[in-house]
Amino acid sequence: MDVILIAAVTANGMIARNSDEVVGWSEDLSLFLEQTMGHAVIMGSNTANTLSADLKGREMIVVHREMKPENVLNQIDGVKCFVIGGARTYSRFAPHLTHLFLTFHPIVMKSGSLPLFSHLKQEIELDFLKMVKVNSERGIYQYQYKVKQ
Repeated sequence: MDVILIAAVTANGMIARNSDEVVGWSEDLSLFLEQTMGHAVIMGSNTANTLSADLKGREMIVVHREMKPENVLNQIDGVKCFVIGGARTYSRFAPHLTHLFLTFHPIVMKSGSLPLFSHLKQEIELDFLKMVKVNSERGIYQYQYKVKQ
């Protein structure tokens, strides 16, 4: 099964100003909805609390610290799933990732903001797959990578 990290990130690699932020600066929502439709989406409880609505058409899986990523993934019936945040959840699922879909936005957030990975234990090497246009006038594209095994 493909396990895909999908995230909107700033130019300095941040995903939010704080753990309670409802992200309004991301311009890739329609692409996110299209890509995740019909698939399981895995998120931490902080991310779940920041959603303004349920993600209809997707199996929403909210993980907690005591849950093992392997067990969560083993219960998913499908060819792919998406890990949608936050920083701790991205870090916990990092050893299982097969792809990263990152949409970079022209913002630099201040120190103390939330990085893409908060507790990464090892480096991840990537192979570039493709670039998807989000807003070419603002230079916003989603970069898709495959994790080197």
